[in-house]
Order: sequence, then structure tokens, then C-alpha cells
Amino acid sequence: MPAAPAISALRRGEAGRAGSDVRSDLHVSFEEHTSGGIQIDLRSRVNLYYGERIRQQISEVVRSLGVEHAQLTVVDEGALPFMIAARVEAAVRRAGIAADKQPLPEAIALPQPSTRDRLRRSRLYLPGNEPKYFINAGLHAPDAIILDLEDSVHFAEKDAARILVRNALRVVDFGAAERMVRINQLPLGLQDLREIVPVAPDLILIPKVETAQQASEVADAVESISMRSGVTRPIWLMPILESALGIENAFAIATASERVVALTIGLEDYTADLGVAKTPGGSESLYARLRVINAAHAAHVQAIDSVYGNVGDTEGLLRWGENSRAMGFEGMGCIHPIQIEIVHRAFTPTASELEKALKIVAAYNDAQASGLGVVSLGSKMIDAPVVQRALKLVARARQIGLLAELPAGDQA
Repeated sequence: MPAAPAISALRRGEAGRAGSDVRSDLHVSFEEHTSGGIQIDLRSRVNLYYGERIRQQISEVVRSLGVEHAQLTVVDEGALPFMIAARVEAAVRRAGIAADKQPLPEAIALPQPSTRDRLRRSRLYLPGNEPKYFINAGLHAPDAIILDLEDSVHFAEKDAARILVRNALRVVDFGAAERMVRINQLPLGLQDLREIVPVAPDLILIPKVETAQQASEVADAVESISMRSGVTRPIWLMPILESALGIENAFAIATASERVVALTIGLEDYTADLGVAKTPGGSESLYARLRVINAAHAAHVQAIDSVYGNVGDTEGLLRWGENSRAMGFEGMGCIHPIQIEIVHRAFTPTASELEKALKIVAAYNDAQASGLGVVSLGSKMIDAPVVQRALKLVARARQIGLLAELPAGDQA
């Protein structure tokens, strides 16, 4: 009996990870064939319960990319459907197939659009190629999550991470957290935008910004892609200043686009640019941080501090955060969930600060109601700048949730 003709492989690609130390991910090996249909060799921890559904999903993704004949070898380590779709798509794309197609998973309802002045005390960084961190991130209640495509992702995995982050933005419920993405440094970041903007993140962080033109280039790309994709929700920008030149151009960068709502600093890269050590006290970066604060306030955008790198030093983090708030920052980055509550505490007005501010605001409201131009508290006259500072602190406390909303006529 003659042997069956061999099925020739045309193109190959693989993506993802597997192994005893891997969870919530999978590895996909893809070979395009000339015949034989879609053949799937699946090894999964949940094969008994979900094997057929996983095979069906893999086949659907492959066919949606225009492939009719292929062999796939899949090792599943507990990946969710959006992760499976992302890894299969990445493997097929790496074979040089269907780069212009996006088999998007069905999207959940988007949260309310983010506002310019929303609370941004904490933003939790999540490595963009580590799906195991995505699912429960919202439970830690940060003000924002950052799906990171830059420093936490190896260069060889940038393409796969884009697809994974894109899918996560469609299907993962991050709770009340603002949904941020840190793209790569330009020009690579423009490729990230083409994948990410159509799924409408709330905010894009732009790393290593040194000129206003770079921020404008991202703003223009976001505008163009949004129009082509039918995205009508606002997508805000937060440039990250990480060099001496970026610091010197802080105000121009902050005013480069109406989409810019905050300005932040990356101290690791900044101190490396200066050629100095980053110290716990931060004296070497004091000028840069003050420059960011002043530029941000002058531009009427938020000033956001860098991350605190020593996760184990919770007391140092609290001191740093309290000092940041005293300087004029409104928040900072977090690299571990344990830092979120401490950062929130640091950026919350103390009881004595709030009590004093409320008394000043009450005196101000009384003066306004009486038609008086002078505000007095007891025997003391209160200067206008003190009143303005108290009004801002009370508004901040209300935004955090320390105070109930007041009737319309009594708003601070």
C-alpha cells in the first residue's frame, strides 16, 4: 500500500510561554500547511473540562486570520479565552500571515469615560506580557492600572504584548481604575498606538519625552487612529520626562496638546542621564521634580511623581509620598500592589489639615453670603491665597471621598 503523501509546511510561528513556573498563559506553535484542515494538538490542565471549547476557539481564530490548513501544537497553563486568542494570533502573525486582521474578542461594556481632572494618586504598573497579573489588578483598588509595553517587555516580545494588551482592554474588568497603557519610546510607540487606540484606553503614557514635537506626534496619531476606528471617547496623554533635556522642555511638553492631562517624571532614567546615583532622599533629582511640578501647574495639568523602587521599604515610601504631596505632586506610580494603600494614605489630607481648611472655607462662604470682601476667622484676617489653598484642599478631600457632596449653593 503506497504511503500517504506528506503534507508540506509553508510558514511557521510561535508565541507565548509554558512550563512549571508559568500560569495563566500558553505556548502556541503554528505551521501553515497546504491541505488537511486545522489540526490541533492540545495539552491542557483543563483538557477534560474545556478541551473541546479551547480547540474550537483556536480554530475560529486561525480561520478568521485567513488560514484554512495548519497544524498547531498548544501547551495551555490555565489561560483565559482572551489570552488564548492573543497567543494564537501572535503565532500566526509571526508566520507572516494576516498582519492587517484583528480577531477581536467580544468586548465587555466600557466604564464611564475618564475625565481630565480625575483622581490619579496611584497608578499600578502591570507587565504587558504577563497576563497572570491582569485579572485581579482592579481588586487592589488603584486609581489607575498601567498595561506596560515598554521597559517590562523584552524587545522580542513587543509584538505579542501589543495583542495581549489590546485583548485585555476589551475583556478585563479593572473596576474603577483608569485604564492606562505605556507605549514604547518613539518611533516604536507608533506601532503600539495602531494596535491599542482602536480599543479605547483611557490614557496613554509616553516614555522618554524630550520635546513638545514628540508629544504632538503622539497626539496627532491618537486623533487620526481614533477617527479611522470610530473611537469617540477621550484618550488622554501623560508624557514621562526622563532626561535633562525633557526636564528643560517641561512646560512646552505639558502644553503640546489638549490631550495632555498630566506630566510625570522617570527618576531611574533621569539620574542615569545625569550620571549620578539615585538616593533615598532624592536630593539629586530635586530640581527636576520641582521643575515638573511648576510646569504642570503652569499648564493646568496634574503633576505626578515617579515610582518608589524599594518595595520592602514601606516607611520610606510613606515619607516620600508625603513629601511629594507637600511639594505639589498629586500622585505617583506603584510597582507592587502593597504600595497602593500607602500611596493613598500619603496623598490624603490629614484630619487636622482638613479641619483647618473647612473652617477657612466656612468663613469664606459666610463672607461671600454677607457681601464682604474680607475673610476673617476669629480675630485673624485670612489672606486670599490661604483661602484658595483651603478651597483646593477641601475639593481634593471631596474627590477622595472624605467629605460628602454639598448642596449646590455650598460647594467649595
